[in-house]
Amino acid sequence: MRRAAIVAPVRTPVGAFGGTLRPVPVEDLAATVIKAVVERSGIDPGRIEDVAMAQSYANSETPCVGRWAALHAGLPVEVPGFQIDRRCGGGLQAVVTAAMMVQTGAADVVVAGGVESMSNVEHYSTKVRWGSRSGGVHLYDRLDRGRERSQPEGRFGRISGMIETAENVAREYGITREQADAYAAGSHRRAAAAWEAGAFDDEIVPVQVPVRHGDPVSFERDEGIRPDTDTEKLSRLRTLMPGGTVTAGNSSQQNDAAAACLLVAEDKLDELGLEPLGFLVGWAAAGCEPATMGLGPVPAVARLLAATGVKFDDIDLVELNEAFACQVLGVLKAWGFDDPADLGDRLNVNGSGISLGHPIAATGVRMLTTMLHELRRRGGGYGLETMCVGGGQGMAALFEGVS
Repeated sequence: MRRAAIVAPVRTPVGAFGGTLRPVPVEDLAATVIKAVVERSGIDPGRIEDVAMAQSYANSETPCVGRWAALHAGLPVEVPGFQIDRRCGGGLQAVVTAAMMVQTGAADVVVAGGVESMSNVEHYSTKVRWGSRSGGVHLYDRLDRGRERSQPEGRFGRISGMIETAENVAREYGITREQADAYAAGSHRRAAAAWEAGAFDDEIVPVQVPVRHGDPVSFERDEGIRPDTDTEKLSRLRTLMPGGTVTAGNSSQQNDAAAACLLVAEDKLDELGLEPLGFLVGWAAAGCEPATMGLGPVPAVARLLAATGVKFDDIDLVELNEAFACQVLGVLKAWGFDDPADLGDRLNVNGSGISLGHPIAATGVRMLTTMLHELRRRGGGYGLETMCVGGGQGMAALFEGVS
């Protein structure tokens, strides 16, 4: 079976909820990164055989975002596209789905990516089409509603949302508020240091943001990083549930962003004049209890390592999405690491969801992009990417970076 190479992984800066990228619709974010992948790789757009694009909060404004974005980016009309949703794992699923197409010979070149504009997720009603006999019509916030309905209530009972699942993990593993705040502050420090060191320079694609009565503004830097955050400031925030651990400061953000890359058959790289940044080694997905969905990386990584024969000692970088600080710490304890420092300089070295943000379906490709660029600076090696998924899932993938 052919190896699938990752070529030209790029991402937009991550916009804050309701922030600079709010006027930019998902189709523009997605088209921006697709264009950048084509330009940076130098691929003939006619050689692209499909576009796999993840979006978790889809609607009919941009139906089948993979196809829509491909057309919007100017790819030939012959290039098809499709849409994927595995919630927080959607972007990574787009990458591995594209990789499987390449590995099995169904295609030689596929664009894979993820996009989310959480600032533009709409409110909706299920009662309007046929009318309401009396009273008003209720509008649901799709963001909140999607979290409340992540699992069948008849089987698992009511789970109010992701915050409740994080608190369940904190209780199960004895994670304190102080530990969660300390981890969150460290995430912001690492992300700020990475920007100052130029670690993101090669992966960022600026976004042109329309401005009323003026020229577009170029958005070029992640918007949610707070360099001056420390545990003292975080300790002043109220917990989101009474007596809990989770606060707005030690949770991932809601964000807008897009990221994309090429998946290319290894035996076509020379013919196409393409230089890979890494290769997919293996991947796995696994289910877990919805009430502790944050532990999803535990069974997913166990399945992945068993399949590949790789051990934690063999892994040079670990990208574990920071849905919540207490969730990260719970996963680490389940892996046998009582302290993040036990992984040394390998875990989320440039920040993650708490500092860089969590634009749901874009996150998996954002993490891959950051990880492969970091592996190149370090001379290659293995990178593990994993995340929890709402509804009780985990996803993990192992990549081999090249220098």
